[in-house]
Amino acid sequence: MFSGKTEELIRRVTRAQIARQKVQIFKPVIDDRYHKTNVVSHSSRHVEAEPVKDAVEILQKVYDSTRIVAIDEVQFFDNTIIKVVSKLARRGIRVICAGLDQDFKSKAFGPMPELLCIADDVMKIQAICTVCGAPASKTYRLPSENKKTVLVGEADLYEARCRAHYDYLDEDQDVKAFSISLGGLKEVNSKSEVKLENENTI
Repeated sequence: MFSGKTEELIRRVTRAQIARQKVQIFKPVIDDRYHKTNVVSHSSRHVEAEPVKDAVEILQKVYDSTRIVAIDEVQFFDNTIIKVVSKLARRGIRVICAGLDQDFKSKAFGPMPELLCIADDVMKIQAICTVCGAPASKTYRLPSENKKTVLVGEADLYEARCRAHYDYLDEDQDVKAFSISLGGLKEVNSKSEVKLENENTI
């Protein structure tokens, strides 16, 4: 999250519209964070879209004159979206999809793995880690009683994290143990060096 994937989708759609190509934009109805009918980026750029309940509805609503179909938050659709995207592509329609490839557990998110496999072009964009500022490819969910994988939210629920800070918590015993182990290793090395120096002196 927070990597600019929707911003990139809007950029591509805008270029196509400037070129007077017929574009249709869809989004899952579940995504109503900023607006019910617009695709909106974190920087507040937006384009009008049509919310749909499922992937089949996209197929039913695409016009014969449409040259480009853009789908935002594609990870929220079920695997039917794979067949829909393939069918549109076979009709000569350029399909632009934006979505998360991993959920907050760092597992494959919905239909994304297969969509990535069949895509002609893939752009992976990284966010900025909220802890250290490094490139972030992970989505960290802040503590919540809701354990559902699909939980629509923004900065109130999620943070972008790099791999090093993805699962770090102050009370994480594994991290503490690792730190203690490193400290012990340094201490051992230090004693070895002292012993070696003493032996050389003798």
